[in-house]
Amino acid sequence: MTGTPLRVGLVGYGLAGSVFHAPLIAATEGLALDTVVTSNPERQEQARAEFPDVRVAGTPDELFDRADGLDLIVIASPNRTHVPLATAALKAGLPVVVDKPVAGTAAEARELAALAEERGLLLSVFQNRRWDNDFLTLRHLVDEGELGDVRRFESRFERWRPQPKGGWRESGDPTEIGGLLYDLGSHVVDQALVLFGPATEVYAETDIRRPGAETDDDTFIALTHANGVRSHLYVSATTAQLGPRFRVLGSEAGYVKYGLDPQEAALREGLRPGPRWGAEPEPLWGRLGAGESPLTGGGRPVRTLPGDYPAYYAAVAAALTGAGPNPVTALEAAAALDVLEAARRSARDKVTVTL
Repeated sequence: MTGTPLRVGLVGYGLAGSVFHAPLIAATEGLALDTVVTSNPERQEQARAEFPDVRVAGTPDELFDRADGLDLIVIASPNRTHVPLATAALKAGLPVVVDKPVAGTAAEARELAALAEERGLLLSVFQNRRWDNDFLTLRHLVDEGELGDVRRFESRFERWRPQPKGGWRESGDPTEIGGLLYDLGSHVVDQALVLFGPATEVYAETDIRRPGAETDDDTFIALTHANGVRSHLYVSATTAQLGPRFRVLGSEAGYVKYGLDPQEAALREGLRPGPRWGAEPEPLWGRLGAGESPLTGGGRPVRTLPGDYPAYYAAVAAALTGAGPNPVTALEAAAALDVLEAARRSARDKVTVTL
């Protein structure tokens, strides 16, 4: 990509803004991090220290007031602000990237998608876990038929955090859209739908396990896909012994993979995309085979493809210049929200929900 870089305004400089979005935007050819919006003085200083050329604004309105000077707005603020800020940005004539979940309901996501289409603007959702190393590897194995017909997909995003950390992500206030169902659940559901297509039935169990916790911190979701695959999805902050990230069983073989993609940890440590970004050492590779546990030597190691979060913003830059499609549409995010809403109803009413 050549020419003048597209100018990006980033709303929010907490975990999502400072660890994920800002570094990836700055590393993307064709994009330039122009302005960071945060009202927190410490985060304002952090943004200036990490990106000396960046402008800092205290409110999103300061961005919308100079919409003609920007080419893209990225919304990485708390979940409750996603819909109003995305709506304001689109009405100001600006393309938008929104962190997941794009909205609290599928209906709101579809309303945003309709507004973006009406205005002829890009609206993309940051589902970075589509570019995790293990997911890219599994998708390749499935596409190549290495497992035969997939019958069961087990996906775990588990942590051991016995004490709540607080903050809006763990708030029991429904308007905050907190809890693991909508946080990590947005990732595992999106991955399942990308791999195996739409779900027809949803069953879920959500629990609050930790003393003092206000919202779900241990959740299980079972999906039946239209093609017959069953997905069992686990998200938890209370798992004392972590299971495999993926366990995928097919008619010919299974694939088991432990450990998380290294990109988040690298970004948290201040590392930036470069040579060997997202690569994983051989001892952490998953195993493919049949008839024996991978923990006792069953199957053969399968090289993990490098994770590639930078590919998301490269695709956004291409979409903005007409050189490629939107990497994650709001309608795709709405389909995942259909599942999350069904899961919440299933857990509450103790029923299986048909979509």
